[in-house]
Amino acid sequence: MTVSAPAFSTCDLCDLHKNDGSGRFRVLPPVFQSFGGVAAFAGPVVTLKVFEDNTLVKQALDEPGLGRVLVVDGGGSLRRALVGGNLAKSAALNGWAGVVVDGCVRDVAELNAESVGIRALALIPLPTEKRNEGQRDVPVQIQGVWVQPGDWLYADADGIVVAHQALV
Repeated sequence: MTVSAPAFSTCDLCDLHKNDGSGRFRVLPPVFQSFGGVAAFAGPVVTLKVFEDNTLVKQALDEPGLGRVLVVDGGGSLRRALVGGNLAKSAALNGWAGVVVDGCVRDVAELNAESVGIRALALIPLPTEKRNEGQRDVPVQIQGVWVQPGDWLYADADGIVVAHQALV
């Protein structure tokens, strides 16, 4: 599956919305590293809230992505990887535009070989426990920024922005 780069720039989006005090346009802090074979991605958001358990992440990425972005509130944990090579392959095969993980990922070579954009805090080789815990389609706070199901997320080399509606 070949994914073309979206026609947007997060810098341009920030220039257009820099005076937006409504909270409908937000910028995530610059703490995310870029993985995956797609450098820039955008799409409507699906949210998950999990902690060191990727059961719901696997379930979501096994579904048709329809160009959406999975935003995973992993509590910022640096102890377990919520996405690895197998899940990145599922995301690419099922048409997800990207995955943003407030936590860790693993299998960097496999992540980078897949046609999906991935942002995460760090790499760690340790997998998660499978406890079937977590929530889906709930508001999540990613590094202090609220992200709602149905928001639009835009990620490129300059950063990640989130908006209440599609901007481009």
